[in-house]
Amino acid sequence: MENEKAAPGAYPQTGVASTCRSFDEYGAMFKLEPSDWTGPVLDVAGGAASFTASLHAKGVQAVAADPWYGGDADEIAASGFAELKTASDKVARMADQFDWSYYGSPEGQRALRERSLALFAEDFRKADAGTRYVAAALPDLPFADDTFGLVLCSHFLFLYADQFDEDFHLAALRELIRVTRPGGQVRIYPLVTLKWERCFFVEKLVDELRDVAEHAYIPSGLPFIPVRSPLLQLLKKTGRAGGKARD
Repeated sequence: MENEKAAPGAYPQTGVASTCRSFDEYGAMFKLEPSDWTGPVLDVAGGAASFTASLHAKGVQAVAADPWYGGDADEIAASGFAELKTASDKVARMADQFDWSYYGSPEGQRALRERSLALFAEDFRKADAGTRYVAAALPDLPFADDTFGLVLCSHFLFLYADQFDEDFHLAALRELIRVTRPGGQVRIYPLVTLKWERCFFVEKLVDELRDVAEHAYIPSGLPFIPVRSPLLQLLKKTGRAGGKARD
């Protein structure tokens, strides 16, 4: 039809991007309220996001985990700014595919991300940064069972389903549940791939986790990507020691 919008093209990405979303972006996309900041809070695949720095400034115990944190602080900050430029240029070229009602414009999004990245870099350079930023990758996290009240994973799981298979995702979800304390929650967003298609194995994995977690799909509060995606909430059942098989 004449007014029908063309299907969005896949987002061009090689490897896994390091993102630098802000505290407010996290609050919107994960539909978080202050009552959800039940510490400790874990941000998995946190990249250069300022969420952990902002929570720490508010007095909330927070940790970010990402293999990217294993390098030199100045080099990490520099690579974060380089990644931001690359991502911003891609988004600007595809601007007509995205919903700009939250950011206003590509320039507005980039300015927000630049401030967020600067806040992350400042916090990452602090002497005690090692207590908040841990070099670690799914599906093996260096945290004890039942540690965190809230666990978040933004723009990694499901988004890169063409690079990480179903078995990886199941192991990763079990690991996120393992480190969550009983009654705590895991939130993951989005549930689509870089082709803007719903990841086909989400429901299958959720069903396989029913022994350790209840699930719900919650509308995200951050309009942007070309297709709507809810966030996945996993509530760890009480009396469960963890989601990871033990020898």
